Amino acid sequence: MATQEKLNLTMLCDFYELTMGNGYFEKGYKDKICYFDVFFRQCPDNGGFAIAAGLEQIIDYIQNLHFSAADIDYLRKRNLFSEDFLKYLEDFRFTGDIWAVPEGTPIFPKEPIMTIRAPAIEAQLIETFILLSINHQSLIATKANRVVRAAQGRTVLEFGSRRAQGADAAILGARAAYIGGCNGTACTISDQLFGVFAGGTMAHAWVQMFDTEYEAFKAYCEMYPNNATLLVDTYDTLKSGVPNAIKAFNDVLKPMGITKCGIRLDSGDMAYLSRKARKMLDDAGWTECKISVSNSLDEYIIEDLLHQGASIDMFGVGERLITAKSEPVFGGVYKLAAVEEADGSVTPKIKISENTGKITNPHYKKLYRFFGNDTGKAIADYLCVYDETVDDSKDMEIFDPEATWKTKTVYDFTAKELQVPIFKDGKLVYQCPAIDDVRAYCLEQVDTLWDEVKRFDNPHTYYVDLSQKLWDIKHKLLKQKREK
Repeated sequence: MATQEKLNLTMLCDFYELTMGNGYFEKGYKDKICYFDVFFRQCPDNGGFAIAAGLEQIIDYIQNLHFSAADIDYLRKRNLFSEDFLKYLEDFRFTGDIWAVPEGTPIFPKEPIMTIRAPAIEAQLIETFILLSINHQSLIATKANRVVRAAQGRTVLEFGSRRAQGADAAILGARAAYIGGCNGTACTISDQLFGVFAGGTMAHAWVQMFDTEYEAFKAYCEMYPNNATLLVDTYDTLKSGVPNAIKAFNDVLKPMGITKCGIRLDSGDMAYLSRKARKMLDDAGWTECKISVSNSLDEYIIEDLLHQGASIDMFGVGERLITAKSEPVFGGVYKLAAVEEADGSVTPKIKISENTGKITNPHYKKLYRFFGNDTGKAIADYLCVYDETVDDSKDMEIFDPEATWKTKTVYDFTAKELQVPIFKDGKLVYQCPAIDDVRAYCLEQVDTLWDEVKRFDNPHTYYVDLSQKLWDIKHKLLKQKREK
């Protein structure tokens, strides 16, 4: 059985991608240029927007696409694939173009997060990995951003590795949570690999290991005087935990002139205990001591705690963040939007369904975001055909997404194209920014959204409009399909 180190992620694909690839090859579609869109249909937790993440891992995957001799031998033994197709796979590489919105960008349903232009086999084969990467990391980044906004400027750390669904989910989940706005993680390897700051204090086992709680606290302060955060709820938070922490701070830190320290609560009534602990610490002169809490937190619990006047400086958020427990599926999809003819013209393609929410927006498209010049806020997103341009010097009318007969006039705005080139003719043309820059960009872009869009409950539906040309093409295709 292959070890993880020997896995070739080219084979991390749905099997039908290979059987379809073999079919394309045998039926003369090998070199047919296709356009695929990656998009999602609904924001997690019924939120107003999501956060794009996972692009860096897709780039690494695309650059390393290949079939090993062992992979081809496996496929040959399945007795499904032609020898000519297997020979083609020996020299397989990605040769197409990819455009994507940068990581950290707020995104909305039914707009292309990523567009792939490539020969049919290449475009089909990469579907699974692209979706799993975007679906997972966008989900976690979105959840993290909700949690961070609920914390209202307080520190939030991702604490969920031990509850994640597998090693990659823990490692890349920590990365995505950082992009979404978390200040750091408990996952050491995510710091080592990506520079996501890792930190932590102690478990209850540390306190239990010593004969007394005070001895445990004193030893920890002696070991880490500049990072002394003590877990005070192993036995009794208010009767022994906080008093013993204060005694350890007085005996060890105070003589060193250290005033910065912390305590952590991991159980009980966080609002009540944090208020009581804050008073005890302040009365003892430890006004700079920070109070952190953990224990199955999410954005709604954090909101409630702060509404109740909890005295909390930092939140450690674990299982409900790393698994996006409230809605653990992002729902991104990968759909054919167009094909390219021999003369270079582009023929739009559409998927229809009795479920109208699954009808796709056809064609090779461009995605714009309109920003108000007076406020800097995002007004609307605009999808148009690839050969259209937006003149932001003129007023425009866009459709209200909640009532398609109603329009909204957009004026005094700047149009920004959201997708950027990632690969051109199989060559990487994009420089991945440092993760700290991605995180800062994410927080900056979320700030361009109106508060009404950022509400957790019943958020305003953000405008995502189609150009008149694209609208007409879509409805012409729908009419043609109905008449057949």
